[in-house]
Amino acid sequence: MAGIDFQALPARADVGRELHELVTELFPICRSITGNGLRRTLGLIGERVPLEVTEVPTGTQVLDWTVPQEWNINDAWIETPDGQRVVQFGDSNLHVLGYSVPIRERMPLADLKEHLFTLPEHPNWIPFRNSYYSRNWGFCLQHSRLQSLADGDYEVCIDSTLEDGSLTYAEAFVPGESEDEVLVSGYACHPSLANDNLSGLALMTMLAKHLAGQRLRHSYRFLFSPGTIGPITWLAANEERLERVRHGLVCLCVGDPGPLTYKKSRRSDAAIDRAAQLVLRDSGEPFEVHEWEPWGGDERQFNSPGFNLPVGTLTRSAPGSFAEYHTSADDLDFITADALGRSFHTYMAVFDVLETNAAYRNLSPKGEPQLGRRGLYRAIGAGHGVEVDELTLLWVLNLSDGDHTLVDIAERSGMSYAQVRAAARTLVEHELLEVLA
Repeated sequence: MAGIDFQALPARADVGRELHELVTELFPICRSITGNGLRRTLGLIGERVPLEVTEVPTGTQVLDWTVPQEWNINDAWIETPDGQRVVQFGDSNLHVLGYSVPIRERMPLADLKEHLFTLPEHPNWIPFRNSYYSRNWGFCLQHSRLQSLADGDYEVCIDSTLEDGSLTYAEAFVPGESEDEVLVSGYACHPSLANDNLSGLALMTMLAKHLAGQRLRHSYRFLFSPGTIGPITWLAANEERLERVRHGLVCLCVGDPGPLTYKKSRRSDAAIDRAAQLVLRDSGEPFEVHEWEPWGGDERQFNSPGFNLPVGTLTRSAPGSFAEYHTSADDLDFITADALGRSFHTYMAVFDVLETNAAYRNLSPKGEPQLGRRGLYRAIGAGHGVEVDELTLLWVLNLSDGDHTLVDIAERSGMSYAQVRAAARTLVEHELLEVLA
């Protein structure tokens, strides 16, 4: 089991810059759960990795949901009584309530305020708000700008369309030696928000690109779709083949400088849960582990009781835990190339555990084998304990009974997974272990 060839991967700084450049390219596009902005985003991703794009018509029943009408927008603005445009879609696509129905009216400020959204606690930030499944219209703006508006009649215009069309999602598939799949899912519906979730889309793209050159045991499927309705639509279309999904991660918020954070799957002790926690433990970085709860992102759909797929969530700062979340402050300055590069290698390390974890059998199980004559132990004992490398060998020998995996050994011994795997390979080379299929 070769695992991930880390020597073939780009250095953290290099992949971090590449990831930041991709986020920068995608940032200006106005995305939503349907529409041309979503298609344009997938088109740019498709220039880097092959994608299979699926269009699902409006009105299609998907589990308990129905694919909504398609939304597109051309322009929007608010004009003051003296003719000044104080809010313009062209300045920030966050200015418009997502899925706003078209409107062109003149109205007093008091009526307009019922459709304005601000963040009084952050008066210079624009909030991100949407109304996907309830017909409405509105504008989001800085609270400081709202306070500067004088009484009078304002002209408002939202040049949008809401009509029958389709929902778009795309998949990048990297085949491995088996049909068992690792599913990585990220939502592609947010407008100009860098960490949530352009960072996830960029990371998924680069992971798919660089896995393609690896020798893999598992196959890897990357799902780019709009939040909630996207995974629900994909699950409805793929229910007959979900048994192939052996491991999964929801990928978002991976570009900020916060701590690595893992949210467990509903199963709580699935192989992906254990692999991710080992990688975070061994990373040397600050990290957090959160228990499962049916609140958050798209992991809710994969972990719903009728599917109960082993899908966790691997982020840096958890969604909603940072002040910039769903605001204009989640911009290109909030994410860093260094954090993106670290996230890339963290995901690859998790994949490496999934690729290489196995059970082994000790071929000399009665008493300890004589390591010294094989060059694996000091010829003269130190008399005060055992060096770490030797102790790792002994742990692997002792627990390689056909029942314990490398993950089991790393968890129980406290040794890093990399140490345990290296020890197992050394012992196989010296014909003291055999790997079990």
